[in-house]
Amino acid sequence: MNLRFTLAIIAINFIIYFLQYFVYNSFEFGILFGLNELFFAGAYWQIITSMFIHGSFMHIVMNMVVLYQFGSILERYLGWVKFGILYIVGGLITGFLSIGYLAFERINLVGASGAISVLLGFLAYIDRYNRKGLVIVILIVSFAPLLMGVNVAWYAHLIGFGIGYLAGFFKVLR
Repeated sequence: MNLRFTLAIIAINFIIYFLQYFVYNSFEFGILFGLNELFFAGAYWQIITSMFIHGSFMHIVMNMVVLYQFGSILERYLGWVKFGILYIVGGLITGFLSIGYLAFERINLVGASGAISVLLGFLAYIDRYNRKGLVIVILIVSFAPLLMGVNVAWYAHLIGFGIGYLAGFFKVLR
């Protein structure tokens, strides 16, 4: 079981979480590296760093469990290089498309869920037997928290899922 990229990304996320909450001021760290209006003032690194910043311990744990679960499947299927390209490039595209939401609401977009949603979308395309279940999963993780009063980037989830599905449909990595 060679999960080189999945395990590396999980480790990097936890290291950055540790730095954010135990070494630096977590609020300032989150604003500097999350995706927010500073992007338009030249903080272009936020498009990638926001994928590694998390809002709470529960946020990172949930994201990393889902990343391990689905990342392990796709990394075995694609190999670590293609999987890494799907995750990073898909996450970047999701971030760029999510920037449009910043025009409507002042938010600080953080978390790996946009990139993880890319994986779910890709898997939904290649696994037609589980496609409906994966669509239901993305809808639940996007909207159920909102019904409970928890603010989530539902648009990043849906955008990421769409990007991943299109990557599968257009056979980008095959």
